[in-house]
Amino acid sequence: MPLAVVTGAYSYTGHAVARSLIARGWRVRTLTNRTSPLQTLDVDLERAPLQFDDPDALVTACRGADLFVNTYWIRYPRGGVGFDEAVANSAVLLASAVTAGVSRVVHVSVSNPSRDSALDYYRGKAQVEDVVRGLGVSHAVVRPTLVVGSHDILVNNIAWFLRRFPLFAMPGRGAYRVQPVTLDDVGEIVADAAAAKEDVTWDAAGPETVTFDALVRGVAAAIGRTRPIAHVPPRLAAALVRVVGVGLREVVLSKQELAGLMEERLVSSEPPRGRSSVMAWIAAHGEELGRRYASEVTRHFRRRRP
Repeated sequence: MPLAVVTGAYSYTGHAVARSLIARGWRVRTLTNRTSPLQTLDVDLERAPLQFDDPDALVTACRGADLFVNTYWIRYPRGGVGFDEAVANSAVLLASAVTAGVSRVVHVSVSNPSRDSALDYYRGKAQVEDVVRGLGVSHAVVRPTLVVGSHDILVNNIAWFLRRFPLFAMPGRGAYRVQPVTLDDVGEIVADAAAAKEDVTWDAAGPETVTFDALVRGVAAAIGRTRPIAHVPPRLAAALVRVVGVGLREVVLSKQELAGLMEERLVSSEPPRGRSSVMAWIAAHGEELGRRYASEVTRHFRRRRP
């Protein structure tokens, strides 16, 4: 049985990738600093720590693998790790996998990265793609748009706001578009990229393109909480979100995320590889959405016991 090493299989995107690979006959080992999975898998995974300051340990953790799938990145700077550090960490991680002898690398990036972007998030993603292409091994880059599924953060927290506040503050008119993709589809697209023989760069987007306003209204309908939508200047919306974030001790929506959303960076120019309707997924899961706030800090920075 071939071995794949997947970063973050105890978390969100990495979990979907691991599930798809296991269904196709792979044995999966994960690199993670979580002590327990965000959601369960049908099989127990081998686990090794994700420690960027010990490349030798990373090489050992990747030894014997045929495939390396990298989902590592950060949403926003925290704990002294900014986007420049995330690029450097990614380079260490990828070089360690190649040193260990993996024959193919699949890197999960983001739709519409750019070396010239004013947004560090998207510029850093482009820089890591350059690292991948310079490794000298067979590789694929998969660029998801807005990923929606179980344990999602953005859509779940939109629902959380709609459940708890009498109105929803929409940044601007909300006419900017998104092309969301289901988490399960992303797992399958990454597994397809792993199976491809050639070097490829693929977008991972779903079949629907909707405005952000329509997305929010779809979430509201799914949870049965129709709220007035107040279209406010983006700076005011960001300030309101920051106030809530202080109470939650959380970055609810970063400036870079809001800017990328309004610049329509979460829309693909390629034919969609995702097959499932995100709006149908939201409608089917309305009962569970927004019951609890999905905390990035709790998920990634607070250690949990098994």
